[in-house]
Amino acid sequence: MAVELVIFDCDGVLVDSEPISVRVGLAALRRLGRDMTEDEYIELFVGRTGDYWEQYVGATPPGWRDRFTAEYRAAVDAELRVVEGITDVLERLTIPFCVASNGRHRTIRHNLRLTGLAHHFDGRVFSAEDVAEGKPAPDLFLHAAATMGGPSLRRAWWWRTAPSG
Repeated sequence: MAVELVIFDCDGVLVDSEPISVRVGLAALRRLGRDMTEDEYIELFVGRTGDYWEQYVGATPPGWRDRFTAEYRAAVDAELRVVEGITDVLERLTIPFCVASNGRHRTIRHNLRLTGLAHHFDGRVFSAEDVAEGKPAPDLFLHAAATMGGPSLRRAWWWRTAPSG
């Protein structure tokens, strides 16, 4: 069976945002008095939606969320890079591909523009905002596959880990 579509995740696959997210997120939680290890943070939050993060954090002091958002955006704008090797992968692909991420549309587009990858995904960006349930539920992938021309997920390949060197 031939693969007809590649569905890329964004964070950690196309753009190297996860180390930034972990560092800024841990610092923000520590300011709330919630201490955890990097491994615990990764297990709890990496790959989850912002809504999940906010549910876990719960009530916060006034201005806390604005400070966290500003710190994260500043770090992304200063540090975000393309995952090594992904540009070559995108340029060599001869079958349709898209990105499906739990991130918000504006964040995905911003990160793709910032790293120079946006032109590879014109009109082919799918977000958890588009469906009832984001990852790990299949809704996002089913929506992306149907929109991209209807290949079944058995013939689509979801690239959710960084390419190995």
